[in-house]
Amino acid sequence: MKVVSEACVAFSLAYVYVLLLIGTATVEATPFHRIIPPLQSLYGRRGPSLSHDYRDALTKSILFYEGQRSGKLPLNQRMRWRGDSALSDGAAGHVDLTGGYYDAGDNVKFGFPMAFTTTMLSWSVLEFGGRMGDNLDHAKAAIRWATDYLLKATARPGVIYVQVGDPNLDHKCWERPEDMDTSRNVYKIDADHPGSDVAAETAAALAAASMVFRTTDPIYSRHLLQTAMQVFDFADKHRGAYSDSLQSEVCPFYCSYSGYNDELLWGAAWLQRASRNVSYISYIQSHGQNLGGEDNVNIFSWDDKHAGARVLLAKEVLLRNSKSLEEYRGHADNFVCSLLPGTPNSQAQYTPGGLLYKMSDCNLQYVTSTTFLLFTYPKYLRVSKQVVRCGNMVVTPTRIRTLAKRQVDYILGDNPLRMSYMVGYGAKFPERIHHRGSSLPSIYQHPQIIPCNDGFQSLYSNAPNPNRLVGAVVGGPDNNDHFSDERNDYAHSEPTTYINAPLVGSLAYLAHSFA
Repeated sequence: MKVVSEACVAFSLAYVYVLLLIGTATVEATPFHRIIPPLQSLYGRRGPSLSHDYRDALTKSILFYEGQRSGKLPLNQRMRWRGDSALSDGAAGHVDLTGGYYDAGDNVKFGFPMAFTTTMLSWSVLEFGGRMGDNLDHAKAAIRWATDYLLKATARPGVIYVQVGDPNLDHKCWERPEDMDTSRNVYKIDADHPGSDVAAETAAALAAASMVFRTTDPIYSRHLLQTAMQVFDFADKHRGAYSDSLQSEVCPFYCSYSGYNDELLWGAAWLQRASRNVSYISYIQSHGQNLGGEDNVNIFSWDDKHAGARVLLAKEVLLRNSKSLEEYRGHADNFVCSLLPGTPNSQAQYTPGGLLYKMSDCNLQYVTSTTFLLFTYPKYLRVSKQVVRCGNMVVTPTRIRTLAKRQVDYILGDNPLRMSYMVGYGAKFPERIHHRGSSLPSIYQHPQIIPCNDGFQSLYSNAPNPNRLVGAVVGGPDNNDHFSDERNDYAHSEPTTYINAPLVGSLAYLAHSFA
């Protein structure tokens, strides 16, 4: 039986990091300053769309998470074609690990990307929750579905459960989560098998979420923060990459290609913001340089958090006048300059249609995470009445946000194909996404079990998915703005939780500012 590999994992991230070590990644795409003049012609005489229903897109981007839920579904579940699944998760390790999210189109629960998803959903609410309106409660519910699981995964002292399901066996099947009969092995890290990256990201997720629930559920909030501190201490004390401890179980799916230093810096930054404990400032001051705080990496993803940590720490400089972190303001400025066309330090590559292009597999994950930073950092700049200086160029918050908005508009349909890459948004969107539950008949339409091998008929079928995973954003087009909408083209047609998470915040900003 053919093993089906999944798309939005970083098979080629190792390649990207090699390029970053030797210089700017050379990708087959066009520098942005060369495509601005002909950009209007790509959309016909009337030019690109001047407006989108950002609130509708926001609603759908959050609804997507209900389609990714694992465990016992609540009575208010809105994605009605889904059913209960994986109700015995954790039994193999004599622990309750039910709940949480499936990361993408498969049926494995990977703790590393789930924690990053949680951090970014929480950051979206913290920065732009006031603009979400009726969507705020649903966003909080999406966060809590993850944090309830992460609390279970960290409940035993000295142990963190980081994965449920054997990905190699899971990828040999094409079956609904409700029908799963593959191994649900549990995988953990401990003092003898460290995983500072996944542990520190989990700490960041719990710390960020603690602020989301601080006023509405203070007891839960304190529990999240206390657990975050304990988990971070574990990550720092027992250092090592989790993919070294669990090589065959997590690679090549979610290997820690960038190492764990970025997560330690990121986790400390979130704990400092959540707790206001000066010990975390001291930690960052003492260890920041060794943790890669000065590394010139202009990527932000589930694997590399340096850019996010810089923006987070720059807030302390801009809004709290924290002189001890002044260098991170400069690093954040450099990150912005590396993305803006025409600046002396510009390194970014763009497709002919104007989309930021980082790599061939699941490129939109980098677009949405980067775009979130390009909306968030200008917020801090505007409040502090600051600008970014890229050499002799002065870059205003408005210019930064203009670039960010263009990326979101591209995703929603302002592109050469006039196609939305969010399922269910717009007149034209992907209909054959690489997703087991979406591509197979719902258990409510087909109650009989669909065995592992039988599901492959759906994988290779050209028929549209019978269940619409509303709000799912797929991996996206290639470097020439092409998209085939083929289910087996996992590199471009698979959605993931971490593509959507930062987009939630960007859409919340746009829904309020361009209503």
